[in-house]
Amino acid sequence: MTGARTVIIREQGGPEVLRLETLPLRDPGEGEILIRHHAIGLNFIDIYQRSGLYRMPLPTPLGLEAAGVVEAVGPGVTHLRPGDRAAYATAEPGALSEARVMKAAQVVPLPDAIPFETAAAAMLKGLTVNYLFRRTVPIARGERVLFHAAAGGVGLIACQWARDEGVELIATAGSDEKCALALEHGAAHAINYRREDWVARVGAITGGAGVGVVMDSVGADTFDGSLSCLAPLGMMISFGNASGPVPPVDLLRLSARSLKITRPTIFTHIADPDTCRAMAGELFDKLLSGAVTMRIDRTFPLAEIARAQEALAARRTTGSTVILP
Repeated sequence: MTGARTVIIREQGGPEVLRLETLPLRDPGEGEILIRHHAIGLNFIDIYQRSGLYRMPLPTPLGLEAAGVVEAVGPGVTHLRPGDRAAYATAEPGALSEARVMKAAQVVPLPDAIPFETAAAAMLKGLTVNYLFRRTVPIARGERVLFHAAAGGVGLIACQWARDEGVELIATAGSDEKCALALEHGAAHAINYRREDWVARVGAITGGAGVGVVMDSVGADTFDGSLSCLAPLGMMISFGNASGPVPPVDLLRLSARSLKITRPTIFTHIADPDTCRAMAGELFDKLLSGAVTMRIDRTFPLAEIARAQEALAARRTTGSTVILP
């Protein structure tokens, strides 16, 4: 394979800036691999990078997670060999392609029992859930967590993860159907934020005590209400901006109940290769045991990436969306 079709942008903007170009492939260098993709995950961060919410040096490829087969390894790579099934989430864009040469540090061997499509849907979202529940703040069995957008790709994993670990997850979603989906996947309660006062409902569910942790990928639309739902000493985890970035915050608002806020990213957590592999192992254990199953709502061919991003941005999808090269 001398070249690979790759989604790139030469300017930031709407879906119209997405281009599918054939880029040359080179031999992998020190610490690199060549991987041929069988399935690719689609994420909101791809849209943030395309739109300009996250500034990128241009031109740039897009896509941050995929699964496939290793075709070649460069010097210094010892944990992967040609022919290995592998999967990854990485800060280095380029996953929306037929194949790529990339750093091997965040690429992990994929167990034979996990399909490529499942891995592509699970890596970035599943590792995100891992750091939310295990690496951001201690969450004890029986503790209450409020999770927004719980019927999305990250949300459905979070519902199952919480159920498996004995955490009482209160879900919000934008329709009765999405609420039912969150409940089916393990949420203890589900609130349709389009027709209910979700802050009041959280108060009723908790008897006015509030929740210990809020996990919020929605951003601007839910931030203020989320702070109101926190118990004293509670932790606000803002990890996305689906409705737009959160405006500047007056820290004095936190003082009445000694609240805490963090804005983590997955890429800090997986930057260390050993930590990345340990987190992936924990995720794979959940998948292999059946504690977490992946709902792949839609698949699109690589050539229809604009249509796929439009569907995701309009929240016309549930679960995960997978791109097939």
